[in-house]
Amino acid sequence: MTEFIPPAKPIIGDEEREAVDRVMRSGMVAQGPEVAAFEQEFSAHFVSGRPVVAVNSGTSGLHLGLLAAGVGPGDEVIVPSFTFAATGNAVALTGATPVFVDIEPETFTLDPAAVDAAITDKTKGILPVHLYGHPARMRELGEISAARGVALYEDAAQAHGASLDGQPVGTFGEWAMFSLYPTKNMTSGEGGMVSTVDEAFARRVKLLRNQGMERQYENEVVGFNTRMTDIHAAIGRVQLTKVDGWTKTRQENAAFLNANLQGVVIPPVAEGAQHVYHQYTIRVLEDRDGFVKALKDEYNVGSGVYYPIPNHRLPSLAPYAPGLDLPETERAASQVISLPVHPSLSQGDLDRIVAAVNALAQAGA
Repeated sequence: MTEFIPPAKPIIGDEEREAVDRVMRSGMVAQGPEVAAFEQEFSAHFVSGRPVVAVNSGTSGLHLGLLAAGVGPGDEVIVPSFTFAATGNAVALTGATPVFVDIEPETFTLDPAAVDAAITDKTKGILPVHLYGHPARMRELGEISAARGVALYEDAAQAHGASLDGQPVGTFGEWAMFSLYPTKNMTSGEGGMVSTVDEAFARRVKLLRNQGMERQYENEVVGFNTRMTDIHAAIGRVQLTKVDGWTKTRQENAAFLNANLQGVVIPPVAEGAQHVYHQYTIRVLEDRDGFVKALKDEYNVGSGVYYPIPNHRLPSLAPYAPGLDLPETERAASQVISLPVHPSLSQGDLDRIVAAVNALAQAGA
């Protein structure tokens, strides 16, 4: 039997383990100098020096970003339904209402026309997701934001290093969140980063992550304990030195798949967009689920289906969207498959993925 090709494979090496040991030996394992250094290095690397705040997860980053922006009960925030539930969850956790709108079929990201149509006098902000590593339509969304007087945020959980017209994601909105979960393009073991528009906004996020205090026992606001540890930051700092190489390999792997796959819809890249291929997501127009099963059973090739149930139909979030019809979201949810594209793939792995997909597409799975 051929070896299984996993859909994702976190890369943790000796340097990461040595960094953790260094922190453990120091005795400073909670939020400390490693976190501060990681924030500075992440800022310079990904968001053109914008202030960033490290937190214990991407979801915490979304939640604190929204709260720091003043989102709360009575507000609406426009979000995609075709994404992980954390985006809508974070809005709901503030007491605001997530308003789900449709995606455009090419990039799987928010359709600007649908966003514009969904704005009401309660709309506080627009929260696009740079899904699968492809930037959302930030030019158009920025124009809508300015014209309609609503804020623009960013969920960049899957998009470290992605850009649009040379501008990095995480620098378009009032704030942005990056996830550092193990399956992302880089990891800190667990964690997130909030990129902010200025130091005043960053300070609000820092207060919220640390029980509402900047100085011990001088609590200014009601806050949380969502700090990143120095252990996690040390892992992230090492990963930060490697992520560009991994992204280049992802892009090369994607280029090979683009050139050789047949009978499926490969992921297009919008003009001016830099895709970092957190996922390489194709569309299978007939019997997607059978296709996924055959890939595993017949060729031992793993894949992922992200996301089979749109947010507006989840039991947790459906009450916010009674009777909502999002046709492009539903179509994508029934057709997408994410193939392995991670940096650990060998040329033999890529050849097997291509052979498997093309054979199944030709046979109609």
